[in-house]
Amino acid sequence: MPLRKPSAAACHSCPAHAQMAKMGIQLENFDRVVALAGNPNTGKSTVFNALTGLKQHTGNWPGKTVSRAEGGFILNGVRYKLVDLPGTYSLLSASDDEEVARDFILFGQPDCTIVVVDATSLERNLNLVLQVLEITDHVVVCVNMMDDARRKGMQVDLRKLSRRLGVPAVGTVARTGEGLSELMSTVAGVIEGAIRTNPRRIQPSQEVAAAVATLTPLIEGIVPGTPNARWIAMRLLDGDDRVRRALLSGELAQLLSRQSARSRRPSRKIALEGAQ
Repeated sequence: MPLRKPSAAACHSCPAHAQMAKMGIQLENFDRVVALAGNPNTGKSTVFNALTGLKQHTGNWPGKTVSRAEGGFILNGVRYKLVDLPGTYSLLSASDDEEVARDFILFGQPDCTIVVVDATSLERNLNLVLQVLEITDHVVVCVNMMDDARRKGMQVDLRKLSRRLGVPAVGTVARTGEGLSELMSTVAGVIEGAIRTNPRRIQPSQEVAAAVATLTPLIEGIVPGTPNARWIAMRLLDGDDRVRRALLSGELAQLLSRQSARSRRPSRKIALEGAQ
């Protein structure tokens, strides 16, 4: 699928570009940024290595002892930077790994986030998927280790999983390369708007829902048009100081313009209706 290549100037002038630079991510030679998230032991690093080959760099996140790996690849003339986030079971900021992963998805605003899950342990892995879906619409679920599932006599209905989550789910066997081409073409479709997502969001209790309903318009008043107001409200209620500081300092407002600058292809839309 041919993709429209954005100008480097457009990318470099957006607020999220400056924010990623603060996080140590340099974008001078890339058109799109894709985050790679997942629980430990899901084959996430194997997916990363298979997609980037030898075009990788490693280091630490600024101010953290948490290691960072990033690499690149080209698809249909578009240059992608792939950022391998720390393996984590949650984004609730209880550890440095969780904070790094959460901050990059929220404040770095990658063009798409791939969440790698183990086909043999979907129930355990979907907790992280649902947390990522609370933050961003631009998600592709990589159901890895499909060969292990087949060997154990397990069947994964990828179409049903996609419908239930409201985002694409692609089966892969990263160590053999199976499904990786489909994975990246799906990522490109989500980024360019050829695949429309409608993520499933968890419904809180009645009391929490009432508090979220009260906070959400206040947050939208501070950061008009924010796509994350509901999630931000839930994190504030949970006492997340990092999110509170980002909201009050204006950090979120500075990043918002990236969403309006995102180009969308007007045709070949695929609607994925998620349960709400």
